[in-house]
Amino acid sequence: MPSTPALAVPSPAQIRGAVRGTYIAFTGCGLAFASWASRIPQVRDHLHLSPARLGLVLLAIAAGSLIALPMAGPVIHRIGTRRTVAGMSVLLSAGLATVAVGYPSGPIPVVAGLFLLGFATGAWDVAMNVHGALVEKHLGRSIMSRFHAGYSLGTVAGALIGAGMVALHVPVTAHLLLAAAAVAVAVPWGTRGFVSDRSPVEEPSGERSGEPAPAARSALAAWREPRTLLIGVFVLAFAFAEGTGNDWIGIATIDGYGTSALVGTLAFAAFLSTMTLGRWFGPTLLDRHGRVPVIRVLAVLGIAGTVLFVFAPATPLAFVGAVLWGLGVSLGFPVGMSAGADEPQYAAGRVSVIASIGYCAFLAGPPSIGLLADHITILRALTSVAVLLGIAAAITAAVTPPQGVVASSPAQPEQPEQVAQPGQPEQPEQVAQSAQPGQVADSDSAAAS
Repeated sequence: MPSTPALAVPSPAQIRGAVRGTYIAFTGCGLAFASWASRIPQVRDHLHLSPARLGLVLLAIAAGSLIALPMAGPVIHRIGTRRTVAGMSVLLSAGLATVAVGYPSGPIPVVAGLFLLGFATGAWDVAMNVHGALVEKHLGRSIMSRFHAGYSLGTVAGALIGAGMVALHVPVTAHLLLAAAAVAVAVPWGTRGFVSDRSPVEEPSGERSGEPAPAARSALAAWREPRTLLIGVFVLAFAFAEGTGNDWIGIATIDGYGTSALVGTLAFAAFLSTMTLGRWFGPTLLDRHGRVPVIRVLAVLGIAGTVLFVFAPATPLAFVGAVLWGLGVSLGFPVGMSAGADEPQYAAGRVSVIASIGYCAFLAGPPSIGLLADHITILRALTSVAVLLGIAAAITAAVTPPQGVVASSPAQPEQPEQVAQPGQPEQPEQVAQSAQPGQVADSDSAAAS
């Protein structure tokens, strides 16, 4: 196994800024997506779309993402995570605005806008996960799922705002334009705190030899790594379960249980809320028990929740199912991304491959659920989620760190981490030592929490 090159060492203040900036990137992405998802029922009704046709319209998001994902690794290596996230947030806002302005005219502007949204999300997703994994390495502990909790928090906020907009009869156009403007301003501002994602020895070695740097080579080499491909399948299963919930829970509640649009949106919000809670409190479980046992237990909860949501005899029990479904899928995607970035010098290439495979779920998910729904109803079609979660539970061992690599550990630990005891003032030498990779003072831990 090649040795891991040293990472550029940021100061504690820079790490605090990187943590904040990463949270903003994840939260903004979630807010943008949920703003659109919360208005899917209104757009569907305006365009008179059947479940199958709606699935094909939603396919535009996956198509855009799948085009962007293979390009993401080389792009990140060339321009860095900060510029990638900032640029894609502006492009996503343009796609959201296109949907907002164009949907009254017909499905074509919606498809075009969703394609831009998906393209931007694909590259943005890889870049912010690569940066999040880098911050996790500098902190020396699990935090990736909390960044994804930031994404989920953004989706919860977007869903609740969407529910409020529906209740107040705010037009779809006004709602989505406001969301697009907020994302286009906040996310580029937040990325100013990102830390450098290149090791100081990486680029010079490539320049002297005349060959691509290891990070550039890894973008293609990762497609031949069995562990990386298996993690990709693992992420695909959880992405299908999460994406299906995002796209269909609201509509399935409305159509399957005969509820109002507001109740359907609240079911969607309940799903997102428990997914957020699972991601926020997940790091403690992951650090204490390890990735594999935690994910297997959550996959079983997700299967139980999906089955309950589909076969519940009454709407309140369906809400319980949505809650368990959200909790069950909460850690799968972030743990898969962390596993792909266990070795920082190969993170961009591997995360790009894993995300590319995972996003196939978004390509296959909407049309497959829509086609099944035409034959067996939307609710019954959602049983496919339980099948995929069963596959994920069976291959969870793939996310075990490679031999010689400790999950979420500093890239080059030189000294034991110095942490001030509660109520004890931090000594000057502790602050100096906290500048080492993975050694962050208590104030940084507080910022990350």
